[in-house]
Amino acid sequence: MGKRVAKIERKTKETTIKIELNLDGSGITDINSGIGFLDHMLDLWSFHGMFDLKLKCDGDLEIDTHHTTEDIALALGSALIDAVGEKKKIFRYGHSYVPMDETLIRASLDFSGRPEFVFQGEFTQPTIGCLDTQMISHFFKSLANSSKMNLHLAILYGKNDHHKCEGMFKAVGRALRIALELDSRRKDIVSTKGIL
Repeated sequence: MGKRVAKIERKTKETTIKIELNLDGSGITDINSGIGFLDHMLDLWSFHGMFDLKLKCDGDLEIDTHHTTEDIALALGSALIDAVGEKKKIFRYGHSYVPMDETLIRASLDFSGRPEFVFQGEFTQPTIGCLDTQMISHFFKSLANSSKMNLHLAILYGKNDHHKCEGMFKAVGRALRIALELDSRRKDIVSTKGIL
């Protein structure tokens, strides 16, 4: 197996994004999305997934946080696909429960090539920092669609919106680490169909 790394550049009239992702890293990050709270969340995602991530985004934040958040998720999903490659020997499935003070989050995923996103939970405030809370689930929906993974994400309980969001990013990072780790007992793809 070669190095599982990807470099992605995505440019639209709304955002310019550059990403470097190493799936077999140690959680080292250099992130500048222009949204401080999103930077913090992506740092947590990388740390708990053990992914090295360099990310730079110049977006139309004078409008709102929507385009920047969505486009980063789309580019990051593309980077995951590129870095994984043929999906040989990956565990494929991953799940994680993350407690964050009074909050408990569950993330379950299948890196299957069939995108789906199911979210259960809600936020009580409109923003955390300057990130619109409605963009949090939209981030994960965009990530699931662009990486073609089946992601089920639930806020099982909790009160503090910061804790809920932080737990979500940590849980998805940890679940992805499990799913994308290489299984030394496997010789090929984890599917009886022979394809993912």
